[in-house]
Amino acid sequence: MKKLFIYAAVMLTAGLILAGCYKDVILPEATVDPDGPAQPVSFGTELKPLFNSSCALVGCHVSGAHKPYMTANDSYNQIVNGGFVNTTVPKSSILYSMINSEMKEYIPSAVNRQKVYDWIRNGAPNN
Repeated sequence: MKKLFIYAAVMLTAGLILAGCYKDVILPEATVDPDGPAQPVSFGTELKPLFNSSCALVGCHVSGAHKPYMTANDSYNQIVNGGFVNTTVPKSSILYSMINSEMKEYIPSAVNRQKVYDWIRNGAPNN
């Protein structure tokens, strides 16, 4: 009887230890090959909302503040017609350079920065 009680206590303790172990797994952000094939990116559905929420903040890239204006209605014309993209040499684009240096804190996701780069490599279409 004593052996059965000890065996049950050991099994119960082992069960509690195993059930109580929880490990929160944080997966690293997917690696992105910046020079891989350019993926299709929609300016209207992917980049415009990104720029509007990350860049068009009070005192930042809103009308009357720093150019380019990144508000939803102005962003495409300001970026493309303002000389902030270079579709011939995308890595030399002012927009690409800024989001990978000084403005990186506002677009911290490598995936989102890659979307901007791919959009420029695809010719910066207004799609």
